[in-house]
Amino acid sequence: MNKKIKIVLIAILLLAVFAVGVLFGINYGVKDALFNESGEVEISKVLNLYSNTRKDSVDFEQFWKVWDKIHKDYVDPQKINDTKLFYSAVSGMIAGLEDPYSVYFSPEKAAEFTETLSGEFEGIGAELAIKDNKLIVVAPLPDSPAEKTGLKSGDIILAIDENDVYGLSVEEAVAKIKGEKGTIVKLKIARGEEIFDLEITREVLNRPTIYLEEKKDGIFYLSISDFNEKTWDEFEKNIKKVIEENQKIKAIILDLRSNPGGFLDTAVKISSEWIENGVIVSEKFNDNKENVYETIGNHRLKNIKTIVLIDEGTASSAEIVAGALQDQEKATVIGKKSFGKGSVQEYEILLDGSALKLTIAKWFTPNGTAIDGIGIKPNIEVEEMFIQKDGTSGDKVEDYIDVGLEKAMELLN
Repeated sequence: MNKKIKIVLIAILLLAVFAVGVLFGINYGVKDALFNESGEVEISKVLNLYSNTRKDSVDFEQFWKVWDKIHKDYVDPQKINDTKLFYSAVSGMIAGLEDPYSVYFSPEKAAEFTETLSGEFEGIGAELAIKDNKLIVVAPLPDSPAEKTGLKSGDIILAIDENDVYGLSVEEAVAKIKGEKGTIVKLKIARGEEIFDLEITREVLNRPTIYLEEKKDGIFYLSISDFNEKTWDEFEKNIKKVIEENQKIKAIILDLRSNPGGFLDTAVKISSEWIENGVIVSEKFNDNKENVYETIGNHRLKNIKTIVLIDEGTASSAEIVAGALQDQEKATVIGKKSFGKGSVQEYEILLDGSALKLTIAKWFTPNGTAIDGIGIKPNIEVEEMFIQKDGTSGDKVEDYIDVGLEKAMELLN
């Protein structure tokens, strides 16, 4: 194992597992304790440091016994790659948390993941998650290739381009699905008892996230497809336009169906438009620390009667908005129980370019209800959100009755 890998190994294992707090290049006493005259880390010194500073029921020596056993006795020594062994060991440690949202990335995987966080994205337009050890479609984005091809919330992805997805993280699956505009990805889908293939042509995904329409006599339909870096500006522009044109807003139907979430601060800003006083959401950490996000802004919609539509594809920040408006009695929530993705991940790039995405907190609604693994329960449940009209092919939006929207209009009239 070269010096660089050994340094990173010590940093991660000591900090993440034993919290010894050894920092490189800062404390010369620590460096003297760990490095030999050639400037290389001596594993025996690491073990001695551990044994002299902290006792634990875990026999960490076993890790090194396995490491040495591999190097001594493995039948194909030319295949032993210390770098791969190291990254696999750390990945296994994170996998032991059994948390689908905590992931360790090798430098190559970290670079790929960072790329998906910014810039123009080419893919199929679907939010994915791991649930019950299955790769689940949380929601296809509106007008995306995924939606147009027929991918639905709750679909289980079994294979990508005929490669089994078992054991893949969400990030690894996304990396395999995304690709250049015009290329095709083949997904094997399980939907109930049915198993079938979908071929989806990738496109550049760059579309508005806000859609606002006056339905009838001051009743406005406001759809938010997700909470990205453009959503707040689009929301602000639309609401401001309606108010400046002196249009009377009597009621709003806020559609968060198939909204996979996104930026927390955007969710707080948008929720605050309805909530004049109090909490929007709280984050709770493992040390009993709590971050409470209270309402901010101008509260322009505080007196507007509101219906919120949710379904099993409503997740993350969208659940924060629905939960806040429900708990603060600013809206009636209609639909199906939401997805239940209510945890916070911290993304840290490590010394060698690898990265750790670790769950550090969970979200709670103003009344203290956990979102993660539970979801938001609607005030009024709707079994089927969309029903196909008799005599239609089902290929067009107008071929379906929007039951959720009709129920909302009924309550507002």
